[in-house]
Amino acid sequence: MADHRIFALGNVQLQSGETLHDAKLAYQTYGTLNAARDNVVLLPTFYTGTHKRNEAYFGPGRAIDPARHFIVSPNTFGNGVSSSPSNATPPSDGARFPHVTHFDNVACQHRMLREVFGIAQLALVAGWSMGASQSYQWASQYPEMVKAIVPFCGAARCSPHNYMFLAGVKAALQADPAWNGGRYTSPPERGLRAFGRVYCGWVYSQTWFREGRYRKLGFETLEDMLDDWERDHLEWDANDLLAKIWTWQHCDISDNDRYGGDFPKALASIRARAILIPCTTDLYFPPEDNEIEARYMPHAEFRPFDSIWGHAAPSGDRVPEFHRFLDAAIAEVMAP
Repeated sequence: MADHRIFALGNVQLQSGETLHDAKLAYQTYGTLNAARDNVVLLPTFYTGTHKRNEAYFGPGRAIDPARHFIVSPNTFGNGVSSSPSNATPPSDGARFPHVTHFDNVACQHRMLREVFGIAQLALVAGWSMGASQSYQWASQYPEMVKAIVPFCGAARCSPHNYMFLAGVKAALQADPAWNGGRYTSPPERGLRAFGRVYCGWVYSQTWFREGRYRKLGFETLEDMLDDWERDHLEWDANDLLAKIWTWQHCDISDNDRYGGDFPKALASIRARAILIPCTTDLYFPPEDNEIEARYMPHAEFRPFDSIWGHAAPSGDRVPEFHRFLDAAIAEVMAP
């Protein structure tokens, strides 16, 4: 049996004006929905993550606990599980995959929650990186529905510096002649390897590398680590990686008809109790971005996590103190 469920959306009209044909939203649930349907925790996925990797953020005795909560983990479009270039039905497959925003992702997730489960209230939306961005998106797109959010190592819009970083890894992949404008007949391996190498240097902080922390991950040298990142990215479909980059680069909770590009207004509309958790050394989403966001959000606290692990602080179980920090914040925002 598959470890996830599929919600068939049909043809979805996107913000871009394009159509995602025969769209499918993959998700998994944990725990039991209570009679009041008010114990729901939503965990959207991050850039190269699926619902499986979100399992690191909950468990027995933790702040998010399947014994008390109904946890729904929807897969972001483009991640190879929900509709993506690698699995979409023609004419939305491969290089023809349409541009999908977080607004589109959240609208489809909202439809799934209402139509499949009759859910009208979310006790919490939380997530890492692109999952964090979707937490902000949920709270601004459906402010009456979301009671609390805890975005960690993410932001409500893509900053100019973050956009430029993503443009760099994208260019590294597309420089491979085998890329062929996304119409490759076999994986563009050189481009995927280059993508992994460029990406690797940004995940951790300068201090992390200076102190040789890569040895704690089992790598004797930096070259060993880079080789591992190359091999890991060979497992991904190139068009999937770039579809998600487009979504990431165009993240902005105010870029819709409701807010008309007024970012402070979109932040001010968020009614949810919020604790914003950046890592102090994150090179993608620096803490200053969240500090600015918190000024406009009426019920938000800026609570940075001090660590040299950079953007990777929430990854898996490598930094146990981060999970204790995260659980404390979640328990606080969800308290009656």
